Amino acid sequence: MAVSRCICFAFYHYLPVIFSNIRLISSTFGTVQHRFRLIEVTFLVTKGHVTFAERNVTVGTIVSRKRKDGTAAYMARVRVVQDGKVVHSETQTFDQKKVASAWLKKRETELAESGGVDTAVQQPTLSKVIDQYLTELDLAKPAGRTKRATLLQLGKTSLGAKKVDSITSAEIVEYARFRVRVDGVKPSTVQNDLILLNGVFAVAEPAWGYKLDQTAIDKGRAVAKNMGLVCRADERTRIPTMDELKAIMLHFADASRRRPWAVPMVKIVAFAIFSTRRQEEITRIRWDDLNEADRTVLVRDVKHPTKKIGNHVQANLVDEAWRIVQSMPRLNEFIFPFTTDAISAQFTRACVWLGIEDLHFHDLRRAGVTRLFEMGWNIPQVAAVSLHRDWNMMRRYTNMKVSGDRYVDWEWKDKAVEIEWKRFR
Repeated sequence: MAVSRCICFAFYHYLPVIFSNIRLISSTFGTVQHRFRLIEVTFLVTKGHVTFAERNVTVGTIVSRKRKDGTAAYMARVRVVQDGKVVHSETQTFDQKKVASAWLKKRETELAESGGVDTAVQQPTLSKVIDQYLTELDLAKPAGRTKRATLLQLGKTSLGAKKVDSITSAEIVEYARFRVRVDGVKPSTVQNDLILLNGVFAVAEPAWGYKLDQTAIDKGRAVAKNMGLVCRADERTRIPTMDELKAIMLHFADASRRRPWAVPMVKIVAFAIFSTRRQEEITRIRWDDLNEADRTVLVRDVKHPTKKIGNHVQANLVDEAWRIVQSMPRLNEFIFPFTTDAISAQFTRACVWLGIEDLHFHDLRRAGVTRLFEMGWNIPQVAAVSLHRDWNMMRRYTNMKVSGDRYVDWEWKDKAVEIEWKRFR
């Protein structure tokens, strides 16, 4: 067999003549500009017959379209085709066409270099890296429910679908812009997204060798901040009014009468207020965690910026919270053997049904802390119940006037204890 190799340059409309298996797919909703591409062809001469064996085809396109705000966007895409199959694809969106063309030319040149395609193909998508990040975290200190859900949702976005070596600061800014202008989330939510994503970037290259550029997210976050796409969340002060609590408790009491085996939300809402415990902390409390003599409870995996898993801390239980705990039947190791999803869903549905706006389950914790300060407790006393790590976070409560216990005559203190929960059998 005699083999000779040549390099051919062709415009895309000549390619079907040479390779019938290559189809050019153009977007139907924007102007498409195809670049010529480099094709490496091997001529095989066997017994007088000449056949063509395609090696690499680098296809570059630029699609222009309008965003919802009327501005122009240019999506540059480069694909590598081997033996009629797309083995690598990258997409970047730019505000200027010349910038898109420059990026496209740069990537085509890099992919044409020796080993360029192999390197690109080996790089995973950001979504795959996020999955690996969470999997390895589980071996040491599992991610919290919110962190895991946020990162997994981020992996499902267009940013998550990109190969890690193609992510630039412009992509980070575009993600922030899309979240605010299209998804309609607050800049503080985007801020949290990028903080969690930064943790993935910090690990990916030094730990696994993935070409995820740390400076890309650093610069992207800085630009997004200057553009007002990210910011710190405003300090939340919302607590339920007594009328709102009455409506919520009546709603859940009625549900308990009809379905006594359902999640005892009357008990859980009251316990959340009096104990000042977070939702996930409530579901983790075990009977063995109670200290009868001191009336304290071991709160497992207390929220902490750097150490959450294994951060178990003793907390004081006020009388009202202690009575509710003692009213629960001992059916297994957990005092409140329910999932956070079940509790959250029922509380959210109740607020929607009752027309109560902008009230979250976590606001019950704030209501409990507010109550203690209104009763004249000082910061160390309150912190022994709420387990606030930083006393500075509690200083906003110190300006409250000592007005006494607003729950002193609250009928649901006793009803929360009296309502019986019967597990479904």
